[in-house]
Amino acid sequence: MRQIGRRPALAALLATALSPALVAAPTATASPTPDAAAPSPAEVVLDWYDTTAETIAAAGAPTQVTNSRTWAIAWLAAARATRERPEGAGRAAFQNAALASAVHHSLVTLVPDRTEQLDAALRRTLDGIPDGAAKDRGVAAGERQARIVLDSRKGDGLDPASVNAPFPVPEAAPGVWQPTPPDNAPATQYGNRLAQPFLLKSARQFRLGPPPALDSDRYRSDLAEVRAYGSADSTQRTAHQTETANFWFGSSLTLYTEPLRVALARFLEPVERRARLVALFHVALVDTQIATSDSKYTHVRWRPVTAIRTGDIEPDPDWAPLHTTPAHPDYPSGHTTYSGAAQEVLTELVGPRTAPFDLTSPTAPGVTRTYTGWSRLTAENVDARIFSGIHTRSADEAGVTLGRQVAQHALRNSEQLFRPS
Repeated sequence: MRQIGRRPALAALLATALSPALVAAPTATASPTPDAAAPSPAEVVLDWYDTTAETIAAAGAPTQVTNSRTWAIAWLAAARATRERPEGAGRAAFQNAALASAVHHSLVTLVPDRTEQLDAALRRTLDGIPDGAAKDRGVAAGERQARIVLDSRKGDGLDPASVNAPFPVPEAAPGVWQPTPPDNAPATQYGNRLAQPFLLKSARQFRLGPPPALDSDRYRSDLAEVRAYGSADSTQRTAHQTETANFWFGSSLTLYTEPLRVALARFLEPVERRARLVALFHVALVDTQIATSDSKYTHVRWRPVTAIRTGDIEPDPDWAPLHTTPAHPDYPSGHTTYSGAAQEVLTELVGPRTAPFDLTSPTAPGVTRTYTGWSRLTAENVDARIFSGIHTRSADEAGVTLGRQVAQHALRNSEQLFRPS
Protein backbone atom coordinates (compact mmCIF):
# COMPACT_ATOMS: atom_id res chain seq x y z
CA MET A 1 0.00 0.00 0.00
CA ARG A 2 1.33 3.42 -0.86
CA GLN A 3 2.03 5.80 2.00
CA ILE A 4 -0.67 8.44 2.21
CA GLY A 5 0.97 11.72 1.38
CA ARG A 6 -1.13 13.94 3.63
CA ARG A 7 -0.08 12.24 6.87
CA PRO A 8 2.80 14.64 7.74
CA ALA A 9 0.60 17.67 7.04
CA LEU A 10 -2.19 16.19 9.09
CA ALA A 11 0.16 15.56 11.99
CA ALA A 12 1.10 19.21 12.00
CA LEU A 13 -2.54 20.29 11.89
CA LEU A 14 -3.76 17.97 14.63
CA ALA A 15 -0.54 17.85 16.66
CA THR A 16 -1.20 14.20 17.36
CA ALA A 17 1.04 11.20 16.92
CA LEU A 18 0.19 9.48 13.70
CA SER A 19 1.27 5.87 13.66
CA PRO A 20 2.77 4.13 10.61
CA ALA A 21 0.43 2.49 8.15
CA LEU A 22 -0.86 -0.67 9.77
CA VAL A 23 -2.34 -2.55 6.83
CA ALA A 24 -0.14 -4.59 4.51
CA ALA A 25 0.14 -3.84 0.82
CA PRO A 26 -1.69 -6.05 -1.62
CA THR A 27 0.58 -8.19 -3.76
CA ALA A 28 0.72 -7.15 -7.42
CA THR A 29 -0.18 -9.68 -10.09
CA ALA A 30 1.01 -9.92 -13.65
CA SER A 31 -2.48 -9.51 -15.13
CA PRO A 32 -4.62 -7.62 -12.63
CA THR A 33 -8.36 -7.90 -12.72
CA PRO A 34 -10.29 -4.61 -12.62
CA ASP A 35 -10.87 -5.00 -8.85
CA ALA A 36 -7.25 -5.89 -8.16
CA ALA A 37 -6.07 -2.81 -10.05
CA ALA A 38 -8.17 -0.52 -7.87
CA PRO A 39 -6.85 0.93 -4.62
CA SER A 40 -7.32 -1.40 -1.68
CA PRO A 41 -10.36 -0.70 0.51
CA ALA A 42 -8.06 -0.15 3.50
CA GLU A 43 -6.13 2.48 1.58
CA VAL A 44 -9.23 4.37 0.50
CA VAL A 45 -10.83 4.26 3.96
CA LEU A 46 -7.71 5.56 5.71
CA ASP A 47 -7.04 8.12 2.98
CA TRP A 48 -10.53 9.62 3.37
CA TYR A 49 -10.33 9.39 7.15
CA ASP A 50 -7.19 11.52 6.99
CA THR A 51 -8.81 13.85 4.47
CA THR A 52 -11.75 14.38 6.84
CA ALA A 53 -9.47 15.05 9.80
CA GLU A 54 -7.31 17.43 7.78
CA THR A 55 -10.35 19.28 6.44
CA ILE A 56 -11.80 19.88 9.89
CA ALA A 57 -8.44 20.77 11.43
CA ALA A 58 -7.76 23.32 8.69
CA ALA A 59 -11.16 24.94 8.24
CA GLY A 60 -13.66 23.42 10.62
CA ALA A 61 -16.18 25.20 12.81
CA PRO A 62 -15.24 26.88 16.12
CA THR A 63 -17.64 24.57 18.01
CA GLN A 64 -16.64 20.96 18.65
CA VAL A 65 -20.12 19.46 18.24
CA THR A 66 -20.47 21.12 14.81
CA ASN A 67 -17.30 19.36 13.70
CA SER A 68 -18.52 16.08 15.20
CA ARG A 69 -21.67 16.57 13.11
CA THR A 70 -19.55 16.99 9.97
CA TRP A 71 -17.77 13.70 10.69
CA ALA A 72 -21.08 11.96 11.39
CA ILE A 73 -22.80 13.17 8.22
CA ALA A 74 -19.88 12.40 5.90
CA TRP A 75 -19.27 8.91 7.22
CA LEU A 76 -22.93 8.00 7.63
CA ALA A 77 -23.33 8.80 3.93
CA ALA A 78 -20.26 6.67 3.19
CA ALA A 79 -21.56 3.76 5.26
CA ARG A 80 -24.93 3.83 3.52
CA ALA A 81 -23.40 4.09 0.05
CA THR A 82 -20.90 1.28 0.54
CA ARG A 83 -23.54 -0.94 2.09
CA GLU A 84 -25.05 -1.39 -1.37
CA ARG A 85 -21.92 -3.48 -2.16
CA PRO A 86 -22.86 -5.17 -5.43
CA GLU A 87 -21.52 -8.72 -5.72
CA GLY A 88 -19.03 -9.96 -8.29
CA ALA A 89 -16.62 -8.09 -10.51
CA GLY A 90 -16.45 -4.40 -9.82
CA ARG A 91 -17.47 -4.59 -6.16
CA ALA A 92 -14.25 -3.01 -4.86
CA ALA A 93 -14.35 -0.35 -7.55
CA PHE A 94 -17.94 0.50 -6.64
CA GLN A 95 -17.30 0.69 -2.91
CA ASN A 96 -14.10 2.71 -3.21
CA ALA A 97 -15.79 5.22 -5.50
CA ALA A 98 -18.91 5.33 -3.33
CA LEU A 99 -16.99 6.03 -0.12
CA ALA A 100 -14.81 8.72 -1.68
CA SER A 101 -17.77 10.36 -3.38
CA ALA A 102 -19.95 10.35 -0.24
CA VAL A 103 -17.30 11.86 2.01
CA HIS A 104 -16.21 14.35 -0.66
CA HIS A 105 -19.72 15.61 -1.38
CA SER A 106 -20.51 15.96 2.33
CA LEU A 107 -17.31 17.80 3.16
CA VAL A 108 -17.51 20.18 0.19
CA THR A 109 -21.02 21.10 1.30
CA LEU A 110 -20.16 21.55 4.98
CA VAL A 111 -16.61 22.96 4.67
CA PRO A 112 -16.65 24.80 1.33
CA ASP A 113 -13.38 26.61 2.05
CA ARG A 114 -11.60 23.29 1.40
CA THR A 115 -13.25 22.55 -1.97
CA GLU A 116 -10.02 22.78 -3.97
CA GLN A 117 -8.19 20.32 -1.71
CA LEU A 118 -11.19 17.98 -1.55
CA ASP A 119 -11.61 17.97 -5.31
CA ALA A 120 -7.94 17.05 -5.67
CA ALA A 121 -8.34 14.22 -3.15
CA LEU A 122 -11.33 12.85 -5.04
CA ARG A 123 -9.42 12.94 -8.33
CA ARG A 124 -6.57 10.97 -6.75
CA THR A 125 -8.93 8.26 -5.57
CA LEU A 126 -10.93 8.04 -8.78
CA ASP A 127 -7.81 8.05 -10.96
CA GLY A 128 -6.77 4.83 -9.22
CA ILE A 129 -10.07 3.07 -9.96
CA PRO A 130 -10.58 1.49 -13.39
CA ASP A 131 -13.17 3.28 -15.49
CA GLY A 132 -16.43 1.47 -15.99
CA ALA A 133 -19.99 1.01 -14.80
CA ALA A 134 -18.99 -0.01 -11.26
CA LYS A 135 -16.98 3.16 -10.74
CA ASP A 136 -19.75 5.37 -12.17
CA ARG A 137 -22.41 3.69 -10.06
CA GLY A 138 -20.26 4.13 -6.97
CA VAL A 139 -19.81 7.85 -7.56
CA ALA A 140 -23.55 8.26 -8.08
CA ALA A 141 -24.38 6.25 -4.94
CA GLY A 142 -22.00 8.29 -2.80
CA GLU A 143 -23.40 11.60 -3.99
CA ARG A 144 -26.98 10.39 -3.58
CA GLN A 145 -26.47 9.23 0.00
CA ALA A 146 -24.61 12.41 0.91
CA ARG A 147 -27.51 14.52 -0.35
CA ILE A 148 -30.01 12.42 1.58
CA VAL A 149 -28.08 12.66 4.87
CA LEU A 150 -27.38 16.36 4.43
CA ASP A 151 -31.06 17.05 3.75
CA SER A 152 -32.07 15.08 6.85
CA ARG A 153 -29.85 17.24 9.06
CA LYS A 154 -30.84 20.68 7.75
CA GLY A 155 -31.78 23.00 10.58
CA ASP A 156 -30.71 20.55 13.28
CA GLY A 157 -29.45 23.31 15.56
CA LEU A 158 -25.80 22.27 15.54
CA ASP A 159 -24.41 25.30 13.73
CA PRO A 160 -22.12 27.47 15.90
CA ALA A 161 -24.66 30.23 16.47
CA SER A 162 -27.31 27.78 17.64
CA VAL A 163 -24.85 25.82 19.78
CA ASN A 164 -23.91 28.96 21.68
CA ALA A 165 -27.44 30.29 22.08
CA PRO A 166 -27.61 32.84 24.91
CA PHE A 167 -28.10 31.54 28.42
CA PRO A 168 -29.18 34.07 31.06
CA VAL A 169 -26.94 34.00 34.11
CA PRO A 170 -28.96 32.69 37.07
CA GLU A 171 -29.12 34.61 40.31
CA ALA A 172 -26.10 33.87 42.49
CA ALA A 173 -26.79 31.24 45.15
CA PRO A 174 -24.85 28.39 46.79
CA GLY A 175 -24.19 25.66 44.25
CA VAL A 176 -25.46 27.65 41.26
CA TRP A 177 -23.21 28.28 38.25
CA GLN A 178 -21.83 31.77 37.75
CA PRO A 179 -19.38 33.05 35.09
CA THR A 180 -15.85 32.13 36.10
CA PRO A 181 -12.56 34.04 36.21
CA PRO A 182 -10.50 35.42 34.65
CA ASP A 183 -12.84 36.44 31.83
CA ASN A 184 -16.24 35.83 33.43
CA ALA A 185 -17.41 34.92 29.93
CA PRO A 186 -21.02 34.12 28.98
CA ALA A 187 -22.06 30.49 29.12
CA THR A 188 -21.34 28.38 26.05
CA GLN A 189 -22.89 25.23 24.55
CA TYR A 190 -26.32 25.88 26.03
CA GLY A 191 -27.90 25.43 22.60
CA ASN A 192 -26.71 21.83 22.28
CA ARG A 193 -29.61 20.70 24.46
CA LEU A 194 -32.03 22.25 21.97
CA ALA A 195 -30.53 20.50 18.93
CA GLN A 196 -31.85 17.50 16.99
CA PRO A 197 -30.10 14.27 18.00
CA PHE A 198 -29.32 11.48 15.54
CA LEU A 199 -30.70 8.61 17.63
CA LEU A 200 -31.76 9.90 21.02
CA LYS A 201 -35.49 10.37 21.42
CA SER A 202 -34.77 13.64 23.22
CA ALA A 203 -31.85 15.45 24.82
CA ARG A 204 -33.19 14.53 28.28
CA GLN A 205 -33.52 10.79 27.59
CA PHE A 206 -30.57 9.93 29.85
CA ARG A 207 -30.61 13.05 32.01
CA LEU A 208 -28.49 12.55 35.11
CA GLY A 209 -29.83 12.79 38.63
CA PRO A 210 -28.66 15.74 40.73
CA PRO A 211 -25.05 16.18 41.84
CA PRO A 212 -24.09 15.58 45.49
CA ALA A 213 -25.85 17.87 47.94
CA LEU A 214 -23.79 20.73 49.31
CA ASP A 215 -24.04 19.34 52.84
CA SER A 216 -23.02 15.78 51.85
CA ASP A 217 -19.75 14.01 52.65
CA ARG A 218 -19.25 13.33 48.94
CA TYR A 219 -19.43 17.02 48.10
CA ARG A 220 -16.93 17.85 50.83
CA SER A 221 -14.48 15.20 49.65
CA ASP A 222 -14.88 16.29 46.02
CA LEU A 223 -14.13 19.89 46.89
CA ALA A 224 -11.19 18.98 49.13
CA GLU A 225 -9.65 16.90 46.35
CA VAL A 226 -9.88 19.55 43.66
CA ARG A 227 -8.73 22.24 46.12
CA ALA A 228 -5.59 20.25 46.94
CA TYR A 229 -4.72 18.74 43.55
CA GLY A 230 -6.19 21.26 41.12
CA SER A 231 -4.81 24.57 42.32
CA ALA A 232 -2.34 26.49 40.21
CA ASP A 233 0.25 26.33 43.00
CA SER A 234 -0.59 22.85 44.34
CA THR A 235 2.07 21.16 46.44
CA GLN A 236 0.13 17.86 46.35
CA ARG A 237 -0.01 17.36 42.57
CA THR A 238 2.94 15.42 41.16
CA ALA A 239 4.76 16.28 37.95
CA HIS A 240 3.13 13.30 36.24
CA GLN A 241 -0.31 14.45 37.38
CA THR A 242 0.39 17.93 36.03
CA GLU A 243 1.41 16.32 32.74
CA THR A 244 -1.87 14.38 32.72
CA ALA A 245 -3.83 17.60 33.24
CA ASN A 246 -1.97 19.30 30.41
CA PHE A 247 -2.21 16.30 28.08
CA TRP A 248 -6.01 16.06 28.24
CA PHE A 249 -6.80 19.77 28.41
CA GLY A 250 -7.41 20.18 24.68
CA SER A 251 -10.36 19.34 22.46
CA SER A 252 -11.68 15.80 22.89
CA LEU A 253 -12.40 15.65 19.16
CA THR A 254 -8.74 16.35 18.40
CA LEU A 255 -7.41 14.00 21.07
CA TYR A 256 -9.59 11.08 19.93
CA THR A 257 -8.89 11.47 16.21
CA GLU A 258 -5.80 9.28 16.40
CA PRO A 259 -7.21 6.54 18.69
CA LEU A 260 -10.14 6.15 16.31
CA ARG A 261 -7.74 5.98 13.38
CA VAL A 262 -5.73 3.29 15.15
CA ALA A 263 -8.92 1.30 15.70
CA LEU A 264 -9.96 1.81 12.09
CA ALA A 265 -6.59 0.71 10.70
CA ARG A 266 -6.67 -2.46 12.79
CA PHE A 267 -10.34 -3.21 12.10
CA LEU A 268 -9.84 -5.78 9.36
CA GLU A 269 -13.41 -5.87 8.15
CA PRO A 270 -15.10 -5.06 4.81
CA VAL A 271 -15.16 -1.45 3.75
CA GLU A 272 -18.82 -0.93 4.68
CA ARG A 273 -18.14 -2.03 8.26
CA ARG A 274 -15.14 0.29 8.48
CA ALA A 275 -17.24 3.23 7.34
CA ARG A 276 -19.91 2.18 9.82
CA LEU A 277 -17.37 2.28 12.68
CA VAL A 278 -16.47 5.91 11.96
CA ALA A 279 -20.10 6.89 11.44
CA LEU A 280 -21.32 5.27 14.67
CA PHE A 281 -18.48 6.75 16.68
CA HIS A 282 -19.37 10.29 15.66
CA VAL A 283 -23.14 9.84 15.73
CA ALA A 284 -22.79 8.63 19.33
CA LEU A 285 -20.54 11.57 20.14
CA VAL A 286 -22.95 14.14 18.70
CA ASP A 287 -25.79 12.68 20.76
CA THR A 288 -23.53 12.55 23.81
CA GLN A 289 -22.72 16.25 23.53
CA ILE A 290 -26.42 17.05 23.23
CA ALA A 291 -27.19 14.95 26.33
CA THR A 292 -24.27 16.52 28.20
CA SER A 293 -25.61 20.01 27.63
CA ASP A 294 -29.04 18.93 28.81
CA SER A 295 -27.69 17.67 32.14
CA LYS A 296 -25.33 20.61 32.58
CA TYR A 297 -28.05 23.20 32.11
CA THR A 298 -30.62 21.27 34.10
CA HIS A 299 -28.48 21.14 37.25
CA VAL A 300 -26.46 24.35 36.61
CA ARG A 301 -23.87 23.30 39.24
CA TRP A 302 -21.18 25.83 40.07
CA ARG A 303 -17.58 25.23 39.11
CA PRO A 304 -14.91 24.43 41.73
CA VAL A 305 -13.34 27.88 41.46
CA THR A 306 -16.64 29.50 42.46
CA ALA A 307 -17.30 26.96 45.22
CA ILE A 308 -13.83 27.34 46.74
CA ARG A 309 -13.75 31.12 46.53
CA THR A 310 -17.29 31.89 47.69
CA GLY A 311 -18.71 28.75 49.33
CA ASP A 312 -19.20 28.00 53.01
CA ILE A 313 -16.38 25.42 53.28
CA GLU A 314 -13.14 27.24 54.14
CA PRO A 315 -13.59 29.96 51.47
CA ASP A 316 -10.39 31.08 49.79
CA PRO A 317 -10.96 34.13 47.54
CA ASP A 318 -7.44 33.83 46.09
CA TRP A 319 -7.66 30.17 45.01
CA ALA A 320 -6.98 29.64 41.30
CA PRO A 321 -7.12 26.44 39.20
CA LEU A 322 -4.21 25.13 37.17
CA HIS A 323 -6.18 25.71 33.95
CA THR A 324 -8.74 28.32 33.03
CA THR A 325 -12.25 27.06 33.71
CA PRO A 326 -14.44 26.65 30.59
CA ALA A 327 -17.59 28.76 30.48
CA HIS A 328 -20.31 26.23 31.32
CA PRO A 329 -21.52 24.36 34.41
CA ASP A 330 -19.58 21.65 36.22
CA TYR A 331 -21.92 18.66 36.18
CA PRO A 332 -21.25 16.55 34.18
CA SER A 333 -17.80 16.94 32.64
CA GLY A 334 -18.00 17.16 28.86
CA HIS A 335 -14.54 15.62 28.43
CA THR A 336 -15.52 12.52 30.35
CA THR A 337 -18.90 12.11 28.65
CA TYR A 338 -16.94 12.14 25.38
CA SER A 339 -14.40 9.61 26.61
CA GLY A 340 -17.10 7.37 28.09
CA ALA A 341 -19.00 7.27 24.80
CA ALA A 342 -15.82 6.76 22.78
CA GLN A 343 -14.73 3.88 25.00
CA GLU A 344 -18.12 2.20 24.68
CA VAL A 345 -18.22 2.35 20.88
CA LEU A 346 -14.62 1.22 20.42
CA THR A 347 -14.96 -1.59 22.95
CA GLU A 348 -18.17 -2.89 21.39
CA LEU A 349 -17.02 -2.75 17.78
CA VAL A 350 -13.25 -3.34 17.99
CA GLY A 351 -12.67 -4.85 21.43
CA PRO A 352 -11.37 -3.37 24.70
CA ARG A 353 -7.66 -3.69 23.97
CA THR A 354 -5.27 -3.26 21.08
CA ALA A 355 -1.54 -3.43 20.37
CA PRO A 356 0.37 -0.46 21.82
CA PHE A 357 -0.08 2.87 20.06
CA ASP A 358 1.42 6.29 20.74
CA LEU A 359 -0.50 9.49 21.27
CA THR A 360 0.59 13.10 21.59
CA SER A 361 -1.36 16.19 22.55
CA PRO A 362 -1.28 19.79 21.32
CA THR A 363 -1.59 20.99 24.93
CA ALA A 364 1.41 18.96 26.14
CA PRO A 365 4.16 19.59 23.57
CA GLY A 366 6.93 17.01 23.55
CA VAL A 367 4.97 14.42 25.55
CA THR A 368 4.16 11.03 24.04
CA ARG A 369 2.04 8.48 25.86
CA THR A 370 1.51 4.85 24.93
CA TYR A 371 -1.82 3.04 25.31
CA THR A 372 -3.10 -0.49 24.84
CA GLY A 373 -6.78 -0.03 25.72
CA TRP A 374 -9.54 2.56 25.48
CA SER A 375 -10.39 2.48 29.19
CA ARG A 376 -7.12 4.10 30.15
CA LEU A 377 -7.97 7.12 28.01
CA THR A 378 -11.16 7.46 30.03
CA ALA A 379 -9.44 7.01 33.39
CA GLU A 380 -6.89 9.70 32.55
CA ASN A 381 -9.65 12.08 31.46
CA VAL A 382 -11.37 11.64 34.82
CA ASP A 383 -8.23 12.48 36.76
CA ALA A 384 -7.08 15.20 34.39
CA ARG A 385 -10.07 17.44 34.98
CA ILE A 386 -9.49 17.29 38.74
CA PHE A 387 -5.77 17.99 38.37
CA SER A 388 -6.70 20.93 36.12
CA GLY A 389 -8.87 22.32 38.93
CA ILE A 390 -11.92 22.64 36.70
CA HIS A 391 -14.19 19.69 37.63
CA THR A 392 -15.08 17.61 40.64
CA ARG A 393 -14.70 13.84 40.60
CA SER A 394 -18.49 13.47 40.86
CA ALA A 395 -18.89 15.50 37.67
CA ASP A 396 -16.22 13.42 35.93
CA GLU A 397 -17.62 10.04 36.95
CA ALA A 398 -21.17 11.05 36.12
CA GLY A 399 -19.91 12.12 32.70
CA VAL A 400 -18.48 8.68 31.98
CA THR A 401 -21.79 7.10 32.96
CA LEU A 402 -23.79 9.43 30.73
CA GLY A 403 -21.47 8.96 27.76
CA ARG A 404 -21.63 5.19 28.03
CA GLN A 405 -25.43 5.22 28.27
CA VAL A 406 -25.82 7.36 25.17
CA ALA A 407 -23.31 5.24 23.22
CA GLN A 408 -25.07 2.02 24.24
CA HIS A 409 -28.32 3.48 22.96
CA ALA A 410 -26.66 4.40 19.67
CA LEU A 411 -25.25 0.91 19.26
CA ARG A 412 -28.59 -0.76 20.07
CA ASN A 413 -30.44 1.41 17.57
CA SER A 414 -27.79 1.74 14.89
CA GLU A 415 -29.82 -0.01 12.19
CA GLN A 416 -32.06 3.04 12.10
CA LEU A 417 -29.11 4.89 10.59
CA PHE A 418 -28.32 2.41 7.85
CA ARG A 419 -31.68 1.54 6.38
CA PRO A 420 -31.74 1.88 2.57
CA SER A 421 -32.72 5.32 1.38
